Amino acid sequence: MTSWKLIAFAPKPVVQAALLAHEMAEELGQWDAGIVLAGREVAEDRPQDWVLEAWMERRPGTPERKAVKALFEGVPPAIKAEQLPDEDWLTLSQHGAEPIFAGRFHVRTPEYAPRSDLTDLVIPASQAFGTGQHATTAGCLEMLDAMKRSGVAARNIADIGTGTGLLAFAARELWPNALQTASDIDEVCADVVAENAAMNNVPIGAGRGEVTMIIAPGTDHPLIEARGPYDLLIANILAGPLVELAPDFERAVTPGGNLLLAGLLETQEPRIRRAYRTQGFRLAARLVNGDWSILWLRKRRS
Repeated sequence: MTSWKLIAFAPKPVVQAALLAHEMAEELGQWDAGIVLAGREVAEDRPQDWVLEAWMERRPGTPERKAVKALFEGVPPAIKAEQLPDEDWLTLSQHGAEPIFAGRFHVRTPEYAPRSDLTDLVIPASQAFGTGQHATTAGCLEMLDAMKRSGVAARNIADIGTGTGLLAFAARELWPNALQTASDIDEVCADVVAENAAMNNVPIGAGRGEVTMIIAPGTDHPLIEARGPYDLLIANILAGPLVELAPDFERAVTPGGNLLLAGLLETQEPRIRRAYRTQGFRLAARLVNGDWSILWLRKRRS
């Protein structure tokens, strides 16, 4: 299969901002699912020089170039097209998708061998954001493991913005008898989660130890409300939506309950913490993975 990619070189903060804009476009259903985006360092000895790559299985034209340019604020960098060998373009787009080790978890694509000494989870290469390649996802896995080790006993869990379902699956491994609710605004995620659940032997259903998948914006769904309140709520999304959802999350979490927030740059952390402090949450722990913050908050009991 002939595949192509668009390439844009820019400083690290510029590419990271473009990746955040891409995530927002995906959340709003405004991104072409046929274009897979990735950002990385140009070289280990040049940590501030990054490249944004947009992979697709068609020759990019004006619409594709405009879509990539629109991710950049101000004047976008030069965009170059490159034709690739006749290989699986999704696999090519995730050429760096090596297994992730985070806490007790080993997250891999199907091409890699399992690790019997760790909790093994499998996510296809085409969904590499959810495999933990993104620092926020890996950080969430590490923080969930820390919660379990510190004695958190979760009986009712929600993963808002679940994407591939990975964090919901990880939470189920840690608290196998809990009620598990996973939701996402993107309708495509329903099939994605179902396929990944089957790959990881995770039952889909409404009982304890099963995952209930719901399509909804935030917590705005009758079933999410009916199954709450939750003693553990996970949200690995974006800083803007996290601020907007703070009052909803306050209503959705039990007094004394736990909230895991991610998808925010370390520079955005003060804004997030202020929003949730106003709603009665206090910081239990924080983890910084690269430029990204992962926050464990607890809700005040009274």
